[in-house]
Amino acid sequence: MSSSRISGVENPVAPWNDSTLGLLAHGYAWLPNRMRDSDDDTVRTRLLGRPTTALHGPDAVAFFYDEEHVVRAAALPDPVLDTLFGQGSLHTPDADEDAHGVRTALVDALLEDGTGVAALGGHVAGRWRRATDGRRLERVVLFDEAAEVLALAVCDWLGVALSARAAAALARDCTAMVDGFAAPGPRYLRARRARHRQEDAQAALIAEVRHVPEAEAGHSALATVAWHRDAEGDLLDLHRAAVELLDVIRPAVAVAWFATFAAHALHRWPHHRELLHADTDGHYAEAFAYEVRRFYPFAPFAGGLAAQDLSWHGHDIPKDSLVLLDLYGQNHDAAVWEQPYRFDPHRFAHARGSRAPLDGLVPQDGGDPARDHRGPGEDIAVTALATFAAELARLDYSVPDQDLTIPLSRMPTLPRSGFELRLN
Repeated sequence: MSSSRISGVENPVAPWNDSTLGLLAHGYAWLPNRMRDSDDDTVRTRLLGRPTTALHGPDAVAFFYDEEHVVRAAALPDPVLDTLFGQGSLHTPDADEDAHGVRTALVDALLEDGTGVAALGGHVAGRWRRATDGRRLERVVLFDEAAEVLALAVCDWLGVALSARAAAALARDCTAMVDGFAAPGPRYLRARRARHRQEDAQAALIAEVRHVPEAEAGHSALATVAWHRDAEGDLLDLHRAAVELLDVIRPAVAVAWFATFAAHALHRWPHHRELLHADTDGHYAEAFAYEVRRFYPFAPFAGGLAAQDLSWHGHDIPKDSLVLLDLYGQNHDAAVWEQPYRFDPHRFAHARGSRAPLDGLVPQDGGDPARDHRGPGEDIAVTALATFAAELARLDYSVPDQDLTIPLSRMPTLPRSGFELRLN
């Protein structure tokens, strides 16, 4: 990946011409190329016929995440809800106070002892070691292996008991949901079937939990969701509870994309293996995780609808028009990052305990909208990824010849091979 990969692949079009085909053809490169031709970090176009204004830059982040400016849930079409988030989730336009209540209760249950996210890291490390122990001379596809490990680890953390077979099915379905939520054709159909399968599976699991008296259910996150009651004192219906549970599991499993990119980075710049191996306090692993999320492509942009008639850099943004926040382009903007196409975890050396180094970092739209755009989801992703990076640095493996090209036209993308490694 280099700046040349995203330059010169699309000619600018007149404002308000529809760019849907350009987006589908050029993927992550579409919006950065359009921004390059803009004088004020603003692009005006149409997507699927809808007037669209795309914003870029640190000031745009604060503007976009102010709900008086942009309403994000209202922008999610049914295909996205049917695959990625689930109908009835906190991300739906009609989410009520109880939707926020169950999410708050779930997060509190995960973090109540102050070490919740660290505990997830322990589960990731333990599951990874069990998965790789004794498998000498075996070739594995890292993306698939990482997804299964993450599925098992997050379910351990939630208090969900899974068989190996169920974990494999959960991993396949969660990665299918992410891979196909915005893709036309077979990928979308696979994503929708995967969502329905897992909603049914999690609903059945919650029903089993409710067969045990509430007083004996314990204090796991699973029990918290199963026994959560709304304002009238009624239990959540099984579908709603399943959706909330999946909205923690799915993004944790999606860290498999970043885990694969971490392996790509360690292969391309192997000196980081030594730095990670010597990292005794986890600071470098965390910085490495932040840099993987900045450098490699995941979400191209975030979207929402204008909550009212707005003005940005002298451009009028009509109420209910689409507003995009450039993510991939900003993470590679020389005005925000020194030498943005150099992979350098040291740029995040002081990230722990300080928000300042993260102000320009927008790798994904994964925060909790009940709080801010940096919610518990970011801590989960960074912890799981930092753990994976440290474990990979300690693992004895080789990388066979394969196609490690990362196509920017595909969203979400991966090395074409999924990154095969040979356990030594």
